[in-house]
Amino acid sequence: MTQTNIQPDGWAPAKGYANGILGDDGTLYIGGQIGWTAEQKFETHDFIGQMEQALRNIVDVVEAAGGKATDITRLTWFILDKTEYLARQSEVGAVYRKVLGRHFPAMSMLVVAGLIEDEALLEIEATAYLGPR
Repeated sequence: MTQTNIQPDGWAPAKGYANGILGDDGTLYIGGQIGWTAEQKFETHDFIGQMEQALRNIVDVVEAAGGKATDITRLTWFILDKTEYLARQSEVGAVYRKVLGRHFPAMSMLVVAGLIEDEALLEIEATAYLGPR
């Protein structure tokens, strides 16, 4: 299978990983996205703000590959604080719909002890299907 590295325009280069890999079968694998900007800077230290940025980052990778948010087929969430996530469900839902609309792919959520970037409060990886290339 042929693979293409997907890197959105204007993003700082990924170090030691790819933001996205597109196979010739149209499957796009999106590396874990955290709540930092294209310049790899955290603009917020709030769970909801980082969640919105991480979801926007995923959409940016999908769009850089020629797809759209509704092409996302799977999301896997890694969160540090289950209590905060559960306490902020209405905000989570509102921000999710703001970024992804009413598109609900298959999802998993895991509570983890830590993430590589100390400022990150969550990480979300995704898979999308864009059709054969």
